[in-house]
Amino acid sequence: MKKWFLLLMISNIFFCSSAQSRDTIDVKNKRFEYQLKKIYIPAGLMLSGIIFDGNGRESLKNEVVEERNEHIFGFENHLDDYAQFAPMAAVYAFEIAGMKPRTDWQNRTAILIKGQILNLGLVYVLKKTLKETRPDGTAYSFPSGHTANAFAGATMLAIEYGENYKWVPYVSYGFASGIGLMRMANNKHYISDVLFGAGLGILSMKVAYWTHKYNWNSTKSVKDPYAGIIYSQY
Repeated sequence: MKKWFLLLMISNIFFCSSAQSRDTIDVKNKRFEYQLKKIYIPAGLMLSGIIFDGNGRESLKNEVVEERNEHIFGFENHLDDYAQFAPMAAVYAFEIAGMKPRTDWQNRTAILIKGQILNLGLVYVLKKTLKETRPDGTAYSFPSGHTANAFAGATMLAIEYGENYKWVPYVSYGFASGIGLMRMANNKHYISDVLFGAGLGILSMKVAYWTHKYNWNSTKSVKDPYAGIIYSQY
């Protein structure tokens, strides 16, 4: 019951942020409709994380842990502790490599900071409130912060570079999914933690874009970066 209440609370935060962006940025009414459609996938991931978080022995999350213990018991790798930040680093590294991002680095940095404050803040609140034990017996499990970080970065990469480089969303989200799988392989998280974390990371970064006013470097950012193709895609 506590998880459902927290999900409702988080949904209200995201919904209000989306609604506010329609009032604070001079765009047509259709923008809000597009934003609602873009919530479906991350909200579905978060809802799946809650649904699959049953504690019964036959629950999906425990079945996955049993399979992990049967086939890769003793597996341990700390690569995911560092790789979770790779998508965010790539947001700047791709530009240095000659790829063209959607927004300038000032606005990009402001969006990244806002998205991560929302993302990490909610991860912290949920972990401290729910206090769920990890599969290995340590604290705290729900949701996966590593996965949330990876998917937040992947979302930013997809928005910044996906219009001009169609392969970027596939690679970035595929990489983020690998982080989630590694968290389960390391016996640090259940599949429910990973699913919820993925949805939370995606939604946090989308809301950061939707609510951004582009006041930094305004002489260069003269148009809404959600206009045109990228608006319909993300």
